[in-house]
Amino acid sequence: MLKGKPFVKWAGGKRQIIDKLKEYAPDTFNTYYEPFVGGGAFLFELSPKNAVINDYNKELMNVYECIKGANKFDKMCKELNHHETEHSEDYYYRIRNMDRDKKRFNRIADYKRAARTIYLNKACFNGLYRVNSKNEFNVPFGKKSKVNTYEGQNLGIVCGYLNYNNIRILSTDFEEAVKDAKKGDFIYFDPPYDSDTSTFNSYTEEGFGKEEQKRLAKVFKELDKRGCYVMLSNHNTKLVNELYKEFNVYVIEAKRNINSNGKKRGKVEEVIITNYKNDRTFNN
Repeated sequence: MLKGKPFVKWAGGKRQIIDKLKEYAPDTFNTYYEPFVGGGAFLFELSPKNAVINDYNKELMNVYECIKGANKFDKMCKELNHHETEHSEDYYYRIRNMDRDKKRFNRIADYKRAARTIYLNKACFNGLYRVNSKNEFNVPFGKKSKVNTYEGQNLGIVCGYLNYNNIRILSTDFEEAVKDAKKGDFIYFDPPYDSDTSTFNSYTEEGFGKEEQKRLAKVFKELDKRGCYVMLSNHNTKLVNELYKEFNVYVIEAKRNINSNGKKRGKVEEVIITNYKNDRTFNN
């Protein structure tokens, strides 16, 4: 079975630790929930038949919607082809600045907005997605002379997966996204990471600070009481260890590839936290 892979480069993407995530995932579950789906690496790897995927980033989730919609999918790909042909530094900034005029931007067809999101992700500096307090994309040009915005086969696989399974696409708060989760469902949280110093978390205009981390832990515990399988990824910080001290905390090593300072990229300690154990975790 061919599996899809992320169609955007996303900070905190999980392809590099997929094997670890699979190792700690429950053997069986009912509906899969991913409230911070991002690029969808774990979603595509698991390829569950029933899933609820969500991200507060509405532009990102619009891409998922357009990949799922047959007519929108074709139109989006044509727009991407156009972006590749026209690509230059001036063109990049022209496309990037489209969201400065909110009224005009909100009238743009959804497939054009989806193509814009993918193009900016592929053409910007280091594949970073960042917005300012006005929710305006503000990452500088990546200085690439050419960009490949998509792989046709991969987008086709993702389109097929979203269409031939029961996949619900949301763009709301993470707590709202899991309100219907029931006993036996599996929820994977991959939030913007906590940091003992400072961290990038401006995927949306609100950011994701210490209070949000605490609210997330409260939701984790509520889902645990419902009888759900719950797993969470985060940095190995003092706050995270305190918030989840009564659960199973597994420390792993991962690479950080997105940082404006190249010296700050490299290996970091992350944690995978679960409210359950299965046979595959006992040897760790």
